[in-house]
Amino acid sequence: ALPVKAELVVEDGKVVHAGDILAKIPRELAKNKDITGGLPRVAELFEARIPKDQGIISEIDGIVEFDTDIKKKQRIRIRPEDEKGEVKEYLIPRGRHVTVHMGEYVRAGDPLIDGSANPHDILAVKGTKALQKYLVDEIQQVYRLQGVGINDKHIEVIVRQMLRQVSVEDPGDSSFLIGQEVMKTEFDQVNRQLLTEGRNPARSKPKLLGITKASLSTDSFISAASFQETTKVLTDAALGGKYDTFRGLKENVILGRLIPAGTGYGNFSDSEYELNGAIDPEELIRQRQEELEAMQNEMGITAGTIENLNQEAPAKMAPEATS
Repeated sequence: ALPVKAELVVEDGKVVHAGDILAKIPRELAKNKDITGGLPRVAELFEARIPKDQGIISEIDGIVEFDTDIKKKQRIRIRPEDEKGEVKEYLIPRGRHVTVHMGEYVRAGDPLIDGSANPHDILAVKGTKALQKYLVDEIQQVYRLQGVGINDKHIEVIVRQMLRQVSVEDPGDSSFLIGQEVMKTEFDQVNRQLLTEGRNPARSKPKLLGITKASLSTDSFISAASFQETTKVLTDAALGGKYDTFRGLKENVILGRLIPAGTGYGNFSDSEYELNGAIDPEELIRQRQEELEAMQNEMGITAGTIENLNQEAPAKMAPEATS
């Protein structure tokens, strides 16, 4: 067996003699394993960059097959069990360690070679939930190796913002355009309205943005201008005639206004955005009153009974007070 990252220098079928070199192992500089060496990996994940030593993952479920090399690259095929399915082919560069074997069954998303997976590939193959878990686990791994404990929720908040946009594939009966990138909240709101009217909803696919691009693509141009590319953001906002609704935290802090949370939430109570499964407070009070009345009726207690008890109580207490 050859070691990892060994490069073959002989071709298949070539006659070799004792003492001939079969493979070479490239030299590597010592890598820094402290926290400073891991921070570039964290930046790479948060910015959704393609890894330098990108790994390859299988796009489908199927059986691994090895084929003849092409241009000094190893060719791997994944043949689906369904004969009607499309065979996927991958070209592996020389020196990369293959992690699968001939005839092995792999599932969509399984790695075929060593290396960090491309987060965009994970999103396309396994979906949003799998990508969120991958990003959180990979970022936490860097800090845990140095004994730094961070609660997952802090990273999850950032990852959620990285996945808040979608790319429109089919506009349906909406006013969206094919390939248009819109906020997921806006897309869902338009689709709910279309379904209510009995029209065809739009279809989209999730899109992964780096934290820099995600910050600049916010609906609030004041929030985006305070981050980076201030001149460009303000110029685009002026030319596009944009207006800021001040529904976020950052833009309200910049203007010295109450943020839309806590005591400041009342200013946004008429917001057109609704929480999934949220209950109107007045409706909740009405439900509680109905439950209380039903409970009193079952126990034989009415409003008149309670009033009579309140009137009888002082009369019973009076003789005791005089004595």
